[in-house]
Amino acid sequence: FRLRMAEEHIVSLVDVLEEDEELEEEASAVLAGSDSDHCSYPQGYVKRQALYACSTCTPKGGEPAGVCLACSYKCHEGHDLFELYTKRNFRCDCGNRKFVELQCKLSPDEVNSLNKYSQNFFGLYCTCGRPYPDPDDQVEDEMIQCVVCEDWLHGRHLGCAVPDCVELQEMICESCMNKNSFLWTYAAHLAGSSSPLPQVFTCAHESKTDVQIQEEKGDDVIQPNSKRSREEAEPSCRLKELRAIGQKRVQSGAMFWPSAWRSKLCSCDGCQRLSAAGLSFLLDESDTVLAYENKGKNSEETRRGHDPLMSVLDNLNRVQQLEIIHGYNDMKSELKDFLQNFAAEGKVVTPDDIRQFFEQQQSRKRRRVDGGRLYCA
Repeated sequence: FRLRMAEEHIVSLVDVLEEDEELEEEASAVLAGSDSDHCSYPQGYVKRQALYACSTCTPKGGEPAGVCLACSYKCHEGHDLFELYTKRNFRCDCGNRKFVELQCKLSPDEVNSLNKYSQNFFGLYCTCGRPYPDPDDQVEDEMIQCVVCEDWLHGRHLGCAVPDCVELQEMICESCMNKNSFLWTYAAHLAGSSSPLPQVFTCAHESKTDVQIQEEKGDDVIQPNSKRSREEAEPSCRLKELRAIGQKRVQSGAMFWPSAWRSKLCSCDGCQRLSAAGLSFLLDESDTVLAYENKGKNSEETRRGHDPLMSVLDNLNRVQQLEIIHGYNDMKSELKDFLQNFAAEGKVVTPDDIRQFFEQQQSRKRRRVDGGRLYCA
């Protein structure tokens, strides 16, 4: 079975199925970790979830607000929504005082003081503050999300070359690098490079014992007290050791970080206090979008593995299986003819049109049963 498009481009059924599977996998990666039936508000500030902003309820000039997947379906059906992809540590705003005329159908929400908002909630992105897709932008360009501010930036506005394997790397925009200047020290040793870390960086937990110190300096060495011994046994600060090396790089442009770079960040008490102002998530490798997407894909694969429809088909005899296959082929052919009429007349297919099609299908099915014309092997 093949579809001919524009008289020249041929698309096989395999191509169609593969594209459909790819789209389904992409949707599962983003949405599978979110509940489509229950508001996420009772869960508090969710570690990461799919979010939407409603321009119908919170137009530009008002207060920014975000709603969860379930509320986008149940409370904002038919509204103009901005898809925000995923955001971390966010609590659903649906129905709180930011929505003047809307009451959440799923959960009585309050204002969430810990939520963080950006221009994304009004459908604007990047340092250029433009919508996406942008009807006035004729340049083909990809958009990449900063893992700190979670804004999306055009590749041409990052101030650096975009690596070929960008899908495998995390990016921190120049603005966030400058706001958290200690990251430039790590960037000098990690960002944009796959070379091994210097020895001083990987051995931060090693320290000489009191016995070794005494052997090196002689018997006249004064023994340190127990407090000093405990201090020397504690892990040293990796960030300080990197600064001591003195390796520099130009502090401009966005930074692309190699795989597992978060595990190389120092987690000593001093550095944890340094990042407590809002960057503690960088020490959590499960915070990454990649980890979230993999969780969604794995959940979808598990669901497919327990597909009740496939279980039912496996338990049917050959005659019953053929009846279902013939019925499916009939419906596919009739749906194709039905949609071709709309294409020929340049009409938009509405939900009512689809509903009418399936009602006609049910009517025809009843007539076939009444007439005794059933498929058989």
